[in-house]
Amino acid sequence: MQMKTIHLIHNPGAGDEAHSKSTLVRLIEGAGYVCRYCSTDDDNWQNIDPQTDIIVIAGGDGTVKEVVTALLEKERAVKRTPIAILPCGTANNIATSLNIKGELIDIIRSWSHPQTTAIDVGEIFDIDEKPDFFIESFGYGLFPYLMKEMKKKGKDDIEDKDEKMKAALQLMHDISQKYQPHYCELIIDGEDHSGEFLMAEIMNTRFIGPNLFLSPHGHPGDGTFEVVLIPGEDQSKFAAYINSKINNAEMVYSFITIKAEDVRIKWNGKHVHVDDQQITLNENTPVHVRVQKNALVFLT
Repeated sequence: MQMKTIHLIHNPGAGDEAHSKSTLVRLIEGAGYVCRYCSTDDDNWQNIDPQTDIIVIAGGDGTVKEVVTALLEKERAVKRTPIAILPCGTANNIATSLNIKGELIDIIRSWSHPQTTAIDVGEIFDIDEKPDFFIESFGYGLFPYLMKEMKKKGKDDIEDKDEKMKAALQLMHDISQKYQPHYCELIIDGEDHSGEFLMAEIMNTRFIGPNLFLSPHGHPGDGTFEVVLIPGEDQSKFAAYINSKINNAEMVYSFITIKAEDVRIKWNGKHVHVDDQQITLNENTPVHVRVQKNALVFLT
């Protein structure tokens, strides 16, 4: 029986020695695959043979997004090649939403009896900046402001995964008590849900940022988004919820979640992000977001 060929795209800066090039190649080849290795530092990592059986991404959410960005621009034959994730990043929200977890060797072994899931992406219209689609989420308010403050205070450079998570949660708690609600004009599948919110996130995965479980009923392959909202009057409740996470005694907080396929949104503020990237939009810029169903296929 001919061995299957894997195109491994590896972020060498993610993870530790257990996620090194030599370890990953040894584990994959030991499981009976032909492994073609490339690093995200290489200029030619996007050159994928159409005869590849599985595209494997070894890295965190940023690496997954970078690879997916390239794949969405390729011909259909490559776009339909199954994608597997070896989660090596800090949060790994995409892998977690797909229930990809455990030891690397166990994930690799699971590929011999694969289950596949078609994954949606969010298309963003009416903005000049790239990226114009998202895998995890697109949104306004508290979360992009947290991203800005993490970078400003140098906390993005923390290498230890647990320390970085704790720092992000602590900073989220601090800013959530002071952040001013913003008016948001929000039309979801033709229905008006406008109001004043601390945060408005259009979620395609269940988690965001420092493993905040915002969308418990969502799945990146269910053909819909979940729009997650925090009303302005919930400011103290949300701060208490984040504080409970910091102290490992998580309280229940019910986010407003609305299933959606088509969203039109205008936010009276400037804090906005696409996945893990802050972008610049003028206040009240009208943006149209639509789900692109079954855009890619992942092994789960």
